[in-house]
Amino acid sequence: MATSFKTISTIPAPLLEKLSSLGFTSMTPIQEKSIPVILAGKDLLAQSKTGSGKTLAFSLPLIIHTDTQKQLPQHLIITPTRELAEQVTEVLRKLASSVANFKIVTLYGGVPLRTQADSLEKGAHILVGTPGRLMDHLGKDTLDLSALHTLVLDEADRMLDMGFYDDIVKIASHMPAQRQTLLFSATFPEKIERLAKKLLKSPVLIKTDTIQEADKIETFYCETSRKYPVLSDIIAYYRPDSLLIFCNTKADVIDLADKLAKAGHDVIELHGDLEQRERNEAVIAFSNGSRPLMVATDVASRGLDIKGISLVINYDLPFDREVYTHRIGRTGRADATGVAVSLYTPGSHKTDYIKSCATPKRFQPDSDKRGYLLRSNMETLCINGGKKSKLRAGDILGTFCKEIGIENTQIGKITVTDNRSYVALSGDVSRKVCKALETTKIKKRKYKAWLL
Repeated sequence: MATSFKTISTIPAPLLEKLSSLGFTSMTPIQEKSIPVILAGKDLLAQSKTGSGKTLAFSLPLIIHTDTQKQLPQHLIITPTRELAEQVTEVLRKLASSVANFKIVTLYGGVPLRTQADSLEKGAHILVGTPGRLMDHLGKDTLDLSALHTLVLDEADRMLDMGFYDDIVKIASHMPAQRQTLLFSATFPEKIERLAKKLLKSPVLIKTDTIQEADKIETFYCETSRKYPVLSDIIAYYRPDSLLIFCNTKADVIDLADKLAKAGHDVIELHGDLEQRERNEAVIAFSNGSRPLMVATDVASRGLDIKGISLVINYDLPFDREVYTHRIGRTGRADATGVAVSLYTPGSHKTDYIKSCATPKRFQPDSDKRGYLLRSNMETLCINGGKKSKLRAGDILGTFCKEIGIENTQIGKITVTDNRSYVALSGDVSRKVCKALETTKIKKRKYKAWLL
């Protein structure tokens, strides 16, 4: 039986109310086991699969342990990718909205260093960043970690796979020796044990949800040298609402996304060559359903936490079995179920592992399903205003319904970022709304708007 957050007496009432309003009433296994340890100030070495609720497990104690009267950073969370940094920050901001004057700053590439340095000068309580950008700030003396209480290494195994061991150790050397260190990892390879011995002091070891439940994700593979036709058959066979396809290189992502778009699918691509704004908008368009098919590199295998992905396809199998585990973990998240299918090229011995962890299957869609296209009846409208201009989702919703005359049912997910807002709209009204915003004000102010 799941345990309620209310059983932890040190969680303040406003935070309990915020958890409840966000739909968090009972703890997942990793939360139940790790939150008391973190609140007790002990170092933690935790192994838990992706999608287990670990972000909330460390975010909640960090907020409780923050003194908002002090403006120097008190907690640092290091993540392998910008996307994961954004998602961790989103969880923190939702929780911290119940606490006055709480400031969270993200530090990753793709954003001007000076802009981030200006934010740091104004003070921050929690930092969320990637190793490379943190090293940039330390090198420029724009980052002061002298008052740090807590270091969190999120998806530590992925960071080590990306070659960040030395950077992480270097960053930690700028922090007080007397600090709390929390290391979260989906796997415990030898490199993780080495890092733990270097940075953690007598850590509590927790292992929970370390494998994907077999009954939540059905895993299949198909051995073929004709991958694109088979891919089309798989899409037609399952007719998914939301599909994530993985390729091994940026060039392959671009090529496959182009083929799928020319075929008529509503597709978006995600890879490391995109600017940060483009990467953010790709994730938003995918998550709000206006682009129900995403083709991505492993940028998405860790930092993507989107509900409702019903099918994951490995168009290219990774050579690393651990990466495969993280890829398929994009589906079957929380209480949902999902399907993962991998295309297997004959003669590629580096990917033979797939035969031991998935079931062979041939996909033959009914004749009336062949040629099925994954399309959306939604489009994404971008508004040139966000949190920094005091724009809220409720303001946008009210204007669209009351002033422009759009039905609530024609409006989908609304995402408000610092400087822009994104609204999923039914395709039959999206252009009407875009045109109306040329003269219609939101909160007594005109905003530019365009369709992505």
